Amino acid sequence: MQRMGTCVVPEAIEARTIEWRRTAACFRLRPDYADVMGMESTQRTNQQPHRLVIVGGGVAGLDIATHLAGNTAGNGSLQISLIDKEPAYVWKPMLHMIAAGTSDAGAQETAFAAQARTHGFTYQPGCATSVDRARREIHIGPLRHGEIEVVPARVVAYDTLLLAVGSRANDFGTPGVKDHCSTIDSRSEAIAFNDELRLRLIQAVVSNTLLTIGIVGGGATGVELAAELIRIAAVAEEYGARGASSHLKVLLIESGPRLLGPFPQRVADAAHRKLSELGVTVRVSARVASVDENGFHLVDGETIPAVLKVWAAGVKAPDLLNNMGDVKRTRSGQLVVGPTLRSVDDPHIYAVGDCASPQLPGHDNAVPTTAQAAHQQAVYMCRNLPKLIAGSQAPAASYHDFGSLVSLGGFDAYGSLGRFGFFKGGFIRGRIAQLGHAMLYRTFQARLHGPWHGSLLWLVDILARRVKPSARLS
Repeated sequence: MQRMGTCVVPEAIEARTIEWRRTAACFRLRPDYADVMGMESTQRTNQQPHRLVIVGGGVAGLDIATHLAGNTAGNGSLQISLIDKEPAYVWKPMLHMIAAGTSDAGAQETAFAAQARTHGFTYQPGCATSVDRARREIHIGPLRHGEIEVVPARVVAYDTLLLAVGSRANDFGTPGVKDHCSTIDSRSEAIAFNDELRLRLIQAVVSNTLLTIGIVGGGATGVELAAELIRIAAVAEEYGARGASSHLKVLLIESGPRLLGPFPQRVADAAHRKLSELGVTVRVSARVASVDENGFHLVDGETIPAVLKVWAAGVKAPDLLNNMGDVKRTRSGQLVVGPTLRSVDDPHIYAVGDCASPQLPGHDNAVPTTAQAAHQQAVYMCRNLPKLIAGSQAPAASYHDFGSLVSLGGFDAYGSLGRFGFFKGGFIRGRIAQLGHAMLYRTFQARLHGPWHGSLLWLVDILARRVKPSARLS
């Protein structure tokens, strides 16, 4: 029997699950998923599908689930389950735009249930909390909406586990960050920040007060968010919120000596100048010691007041990787994987993207936690994971630096070309850099949905910009 994409929810009494079809807005009972929910018989035969469970539906996880669904590994088929706490995927480099309101999450997201139904894998809603490596089981916490438990806690069994859970900002144990700062590491966090931002900005305009937004972290996320906040205030003025720009103050705080540390100096200097021209107050070499409801307290004793506070500094792996038993991890929690992206301690576990620290031949430095690195690893997995599951040999993964781009909210964009072929790290800016930034996203859309569907989505976006407001105003 062919299995189409599903969203699996366990029944407490019957050994069956509910298939959630969001696009049809209805539920259907399926009697054949007891094995997925950890209730399988202990007797498994060679004819049964190989259970590949992917945790994390980001740029790598969703790509792998989409392209491996329906494939085989050796003589058996692959039964693929994708676990994610979000109902839909949004390209992570776009989260700062959703947080500012210059892009609508609903227009840019890919619903997991719809993608699963189209391509033939299973979507499991919920947050994976721990891994029982001895029993090869994933524990998923309950999915809640407010006080309502939508999906109860459950267990999913696997034969092969692929971790693609990305990364989160790292507060380095700074007091007050968890209680007083927002993060924008996920779709839901970006939407929640935008909801508060819009209310606070209206409140400031009506009451003739100043809304101060402080961002800690001068990496790409912090820099791009600062520019988008300036842009949203300008857009709000166009739609009747007179004086919105004069009621908004944006501060960007970086502990290092300059912004955009991984970028070339020329890119960092250009971005710093443009942000200053836009009215963003940039503070470098300013380390935050603590945070409270009034603002940021620096190590030198200075206090920087802020009404809204965003923490976009540092990178660390999600808590799930701390709950996997004794496996080798880096100081930031990333799972150490070998040349084929398999855990050096567990042959049944692979990791890709920000949560992985690959040991690749010819690469002495760590692979950066970027979307392009995750994409390259996803392509490698799509080509080689079925071979590895079947016990065959596969070539080592590789990483090529194709350069870096940063876009400042339509005001300007900067980039550096990778050092390969005829390109030797050249500098680009303006429309060429903006086009390059846009093409990265459109290329991924085409890979995820196919060239025809991806082109239609691009056309829809173009038409939507002509007939809809250029920002989220409601």
